[in-house]
Amino acid sequence: MFTIYVYVLDTLADWELGHVISELNSGRFFKKDAPRVSLKTVSYTKEPIRTMGGLTIVPDCLIDEIIVSETSTLILPGADTWNDPKHAAIIEKANEFLSLGATVCAICGATAALANSGLLDHRPHTSNGQGFLEMVSPRYKGQRFYIDKPSAADGNLITASSTGALLWAKQIIEHLGVFETNTLEAWYDYFSTGKPEHFFALMQTLPSDGR
Repeated sequence: MFTIYVYVLDTLADWELGHVISELNSGRFFKKDAPRVSLKTVSYTKEPIRTMGGLTIVPDCLIDEIIVSETSTLILPGADTWNDPKHAAIIEKANEFLSLGATVCAICGATAALANSGLLDHRPHTSNGQGFLEMVSPRYKGQRFYIDKPSAADGNLITASSTGALLWAKQIIEHLGVFETNTLEAWYDYFSTGKPEHFFALMQTLPSDGR
């Protein structure tokens, strides 16, 4: 079973998580033998947080309750509050994830937090355009590893810009291996173009039992 930990914090950018958490939690397009997925929200407190879109989320667990293993994934969304020192603990946990071979997925402002802690200094990554990380992360030294694309996957580290949420979701799903390849391609083609032929192609890739 995969355990997906989604870090939640005030001003969380709701839209960046929509595609990936809905597919991983629902399993509606999973391949027949895909492992089960448990999705949990995690934060530095059990108090409710307020997203950028005005939604209230009560975290399921605290950072200290995270179990790190090769089947664990940590998802770090964008937010305007990443520079608050109280989020240092989850960045330390992200370092633990990467060191132990577990997966870390960061988008938008979360990439800046990783960059400022040195976690992007020696690994291919992306963010909100060239120059962004230098501007917001004074300790960043990973310029030569920067990839100027909406989303970039490097083994167990998957990073994205604020406009790369769909590709980021695709790369996370691909890394976890819970979709058949043709299902994932049709899914991405449909949501990136809106063309109905890709929707019908997606439906045709699904197992006959409807899973």
